[in-house]
Amino acid sequence: MKKVKDSNSDKPVNVHKDHRSRMKKRFIDNGSLDGFQTHEQLEMLLYYACPRKDTNELAHRLLNGFGSFSALCDASVSALCDCGISEHVAVLLKMIPEFSRIYIDDKKNNADREIDFEHLGDFFIPKYIGKDFEEVYLLLLDNKGRQIFFGCIAKGSFSGSDVPVKKIVELTMKYQAYSAVISHNHPSGNLFPSREDCAITEQLIKTLELIDSHLIDHIIVSGDEYISLAENEFTRRMFGYDD
Repeated sequence: MKKVKDSNSDKPVNVHKDHRSRMKKRFIDNGSLDGFQTHEQLEMLLYYACPRKDTNELAHRLLNGFGSFSALCDASVSALCDCGISEHVAVLLKMIPEFSRIYIDDKKNNADREIDFEHLGDFFIPKYIGKDFEEVYLLLLDNKGRQIFFGCIAKGSFSGSDVPVKKIVELTMKYQAYSAVISHNHPSGNLFPSREDCAITEQLIKTLELIDSHLIDHIIVSGDEYISLAENEFTRRMFGYDD
């Protein structure tokens, strides 16, 4: 590891200090590995198998030995170990093509998944099976009504704390979603929306409109039943339905 002397001190200075933190921050700020050299991309991957080793030098050696990143990942575990790395590192590298396949297959299989808007509640009910605490889910859709994101965005007391509106806006913008649906459960068994439920719904409708997106519905689930605020006679006005 290279060290130089501080001009104001006789003590050597480690020029690689916080290097990993800087690399990770660079990735987070960029949002991708674009702009990183191949050896830097591999170097960062190896962080998670070599917590204390200089992975920059190791990345250079592996790429020089196998000729390319793809050839490296396609090599056998024994061939990788013969290059002087541990089985732990070799297994990580061998999993890259496998996870790439899983990712591409999953993305392709879900690319045309259209949501049945007439039975949105049936989509959410299974998510709350066995849950005795409140959870908030967000479903994001493209302009053809296809799912592009789904996940739990909050846990705890929905009525006692605000829904993470900022997080919903960030995810909506990240996925460039045309529309959104939120859902939460009432473990108490009472399906009727509270004042807080209605207030959050109105806030989200107005907030998403500011970024050219739309809140389609807010689904409340209790057991095997649900209520749609977009269809309920007392709350549908929030969604622009006056009849």
